[in-house]
Amino acid sequence: MNRRELILGALAAGVALPSLESAWAQAVPPAAPSPMPLAVTRRTLEVNGKAASVFGLARPDGTPGLTLNAGEAFRVALSNAADAPTLVHWHGLTPPWAQDGVPDMPAPLLAPGETRQYDFPAGPGGTHWMHAHTLQEQALLAAPLIVRTAQDQAADEQEVVVLLHDFSFTPAEELLARLRGGGQGAVSPGAMNHGAMGQASMDLASKNHGSMGGMSMPMSSMPMAGMSHGAMGHGAGGGMDLNDIAFDAYLANDRTLDDPQVVRVERGGRVRLRLINGATATAFTLDSAGLEGELIAVDGQPVAPVRGRRFPIAMGQRLDVRFALPQAGGAFPLLALREGAPERTGVILATPGAAVARLPAAGEAAGPVIDLALEQALRPLAPLPARTADQRFQVALSGNMAGYDWSIGDGAPLAVRRGQRVEIAMRNASMMMHPMHLHGHHFQVVEINGRRLSGAVRDTVAMPPMSAVTIAFDTDNPGRWAFHCHHLYHMAAGMMSFVAYEGVG
Repeated sequence: MNRRELILGALAAGVALPSLESAWAQAVPPAAPSPMPLAVTRRTLEVNGKAASVFGLARPDGTPGLTLNAGEAFRVALSNAADAPTLVHWHGLTPPWAQDGVPDMPAPLLAPGETRQYDFPAGPGGTHWMHAHTLQEQALLAAPLIVRTAQDQAADEQEVVVLLHDFSFTPAEELLARLRGGGQGAVSPGAMNHGAMGQASMDLASKNHGSMGGMSMPMSSMPMAGMSHGAMGHGAGGGMDLNDIAFDAYLANDRTLDDPQVVRVERGGRVRLRLINGATATAFTLDSAGLEGELIAVDGQPVAPVRGRRFPIAMGQRLDVRFALPQAGGAFPLLALREGAPERTGVILATPGAAVARLPAAGEAAGPVIDLALEQALRPLAPLPARTADQRFQVALSGNMAGYDWSIGDGAPLAVRRGQRVEIAMRNASMMMHPMHLHGHHFQVVEINGRRLSGAVRDTVAMPPMSAVTIAFDTDNPGRWAFHCHHLYHMAAGMMSFVAYEGVG
């Protein structure tokens, strides 16, 4: 009905019109808010005294990432202002499948100069992040994605968001080629050049459902530049292959410990750390030696508080830790210790006037090896409703460093129907840790090494070597959802499968 019809109809019925403006306002719904602009950009970052060209993911004012309110719409206009096609995955949110960020699953890559609209519920809140689902992730195409609840906004505490990353001057394609045996000896680090990424690298196996192009070849017996062999087969890992790449730097909010971010905080105040491991191939342990913290959420999902000074965080995972600062004040480093190696990064909390000591980028001891001790202790505040599983899959995570081929089961998608409770029982038969991530859903950890439990609700769970973990989730979001290892190079070398709903192409 147009305005003229509204007026004439009312007059014919003898209905009084107190004002044309009020009648028209009732007839037309309010316009939806304009989408928030977000752009993939290029920027120059200084690392170890050298300039590097990396990606950015920022608002028009330069603020990295997004902060939303729980219960609102995720209404975003994503523009590609960079020089290469790309796509962004909203890690931790549960969008409809058409708006997920795996290239051609189902949305195509976003071309340079193109803008794409996204509109779906932001969800109930949590610490999440967004990143490229291509090798561009290595070039820092990632940013925080925070959804704040009303309780978060009302809390008398200061929020500190920290995004961790591992950094290499060597392009990701070259690192992958070396890992797979295609390197041609040592290559001196140089300025990064990711502007002309090949389509095969960009797709990261999405079209081939888990198999990157290229033949598997044996690793050379000669150590290669950029490869890390020092923690393989001995030392803290006791036979585990802890790290397969020696990165040039480890970053916290784009900075190393040589020039860390110093966050000014209040004496006696409370701080909520939202820690995101955006590294491509590095697990860390949060070390808050000077402060005891209280872990209150994992992967954006609340858990019964766990007190401690060290908390592990695998690639793709998030930790929310609350700290109560002493009235005396001081400087308090929050360090991320590289698994099985002395390198570290982090930020420093400092009250007014506190002296901030310089910290070396390598500690005196190797960082802890990730295990499942914390995972077994976590209890969710909002577990899945009790229900018997309708379908159960058993998958083996396999592969080795020799040929750098990695796989999930036989590579076939896990076929499900809508409305099911599904369990996936995973066993890591390899000697490397695999952080396993499922798109489009949150799952609950329900079994660890044969012991049933009501574990944390997550979207990414660490699988140490020879461990067994079962996850459960409800099939309430139809699509063909990526299910993969969040070690970028494992995923690129084949460790990617799918949860495929019946009737979805």
